[in-house]
Amino acid sequence: MVTLQEFREELNEAVVGREKEFDLLLIALLQGGHVLLESVPGSGKTMMAKSFANTFKGIFKRVQFTPDVLPSDVTGIRFFNPQTQEFVLKAGPVQANILLADEVNRATPRTQSSLLEAMEEKQVTIDGETIELPTPFMVIATQNPIESQQGTFPLPAAQLDRFLFKLTIDYPSFDEEHEILRQYGSKPGEIRTKALVDAQLVRQWAKEAGEVTVHEDIERYILKIVRATREHPMMELGLSSRAALAILQATRAKAYIEGRKYATPDDVKAIVAPAALHRLELSTEGMLTRSVEEVLNEIVNHVTAPIEATV
Repeated sequence: MVTLQEFREELNEAVVGREKEFDLLLIALLQGGHVLLESVPGSGKTMMAKSFANTFKGIFKRVQFTPDVLPSDVTGIRFFNPQTQEFVLKAGPVQANILLADEVNRATPRTQSSLLEAMEEKQVTIDGETIELPTPFMVIATQNPIESQQGTFPLPAAQLDRFLFKLTIDYPSFDEEHEILRQYGSKPGEIRTKALVDAQLVRQWAKEAGEVTVHEDIERYILKIVRATREHPMMELGLSSRAALAILQATRAKAYIEGRKYATPDDVKAIVAPAALHRLELSTEGMLTRSVEEVLNEIVNHVTAPIEATV
């Protein structure tokens, strides 16, 4: 049986310079969370998502979102079969363990909203019938920066809040990009990962991650950060209770993949930015002078972390 560390090594060998992002994708998978990847076209978002999904022996589906994609194209539809004189359910691509929603911000708001029930409740409702989704279930969505692309529809705050993490994919360093040319120059877009883990093993890892000890001081530390975002004068919208739970769960999984049975303040610090930035909104005054990341860093640096909280 493959170990968690072997799984991480397989991912890191497949795509150059994305160790941090793959760790966050793994954390989301263990916690039943979803991830939004944002970057300019051609930066490897889709390849990274496909490489991650390819290591999993479950069901992987992909939807290329465009303005003409309908909600039923995602969730499924019940149609009348004249041969059997019965209504038949045709499952949509959401019936998968990992769903890649490629360029999700190119779909209309109506289609985007069709993912809300699936992401939050792990189920879909078709013609009044509720259908459970497979376990685990994870959405990996990609989007291009809205400010630089025409024909996109901003994701509503309610849907952004369904994502455990939002990861901004930066350009690789010079050496990393050189390695990309060496590895993929002859076969661009080749997926080099192989299927290693099945749903049962993922569920086992998730159960073990849920048993990681989080000291009360760590819980209070998370809450102090969350509440500080609500009270900061530059913030219009701070973190919700759902965000606090997301940070707590992701902190557990972060400690677990590092091989520890207890969480530390450094685990929280590693998780806060990707779990929080897409949930925060600056006030009008704040937008004129600061970025969300700057304000969040100021808050995290200002809140005193517990010195020792391992048991």
